[in-house]
Amino acid sequence: MREPLVIAVVQPSCVPLDVAANAVTHAATVRAARARVLVFPELSLTGYELDAPAIPVDDPRLTPIVEACAEAGSLALVGAPVQDDAGPTYIAMLAIDGTGTTVAYRKMWLGGGEPSRFSPGGRPAVLEVDGWRLGLAVCKDTGVPQHASDTAALGMDAYVAGVLESADDAAVPGERARRVAADHRVWVAVASFAGSTGGGYDRAAGGSGIWTAEGIAIAQAGPETGSIARATLT
Repeated sequence: MREPLVIAVVQPSCVPLDVAANAVTHAATVRAARARVLVFPELSLTGYELDAPAIPVDDPRLTPIVEACAEAGSLALVGAPVQDDAGPTYIAMLAIDGTGTTVAYRKMWLGGGEPSRFSPGGRPAVLEVDGWRLGLAVCKDTGVPQHASDTAALGMDAYVAGVLESADDAAVPGERARRVAADHRVWVAVASFAGSTGGGYDRAAGGSGIWTAEGIAIAQAGPETGSIARATLT
């Protein structure tokens, strides 16, 4: 029988382009969250800085997160720019645990100025954790019904996303989460950037949350950096 899954959506403070400092903050967040899975916002390791260099999966700056995950028994889904050997650069979700780092998903639906710097990912992705199938998404993906449908076709129990919205659009992540829950009858967990970052996001929305398959918000963070929302999926 599948065990319940403790998941947290987090919104750590972010120093623009300072991967080393942000990794230390991510590690502290892993230790504080007491969760099996943590979801971080879009580009959480660099901030929304479209000129940020790609981060390799073996980057030693990620070691504090690996060590924290090993201590806590956690898996961290972290936002970062990545580059494939063939050359394209993507907005990605890294999966970091006590054994190291892999690229779990590449954002498929790009917006704003992103296409001038990044390539779209080629396919949806599901990550299995302790028998739970987690469909992965980054920001604009969540606003495209086809993305959730294509991900659901792979078989998913929850749809988890790292996003960035301005404070003026603070209602958007919840609206999208409820739509996905209604369409696919799955849990939805959204980590939303808080504080300020590049791209004109002087006030990011925060408000990370977790919704049941019935579309009910059972855990929600405030707008401030450092907030954690945590729930147990059953």
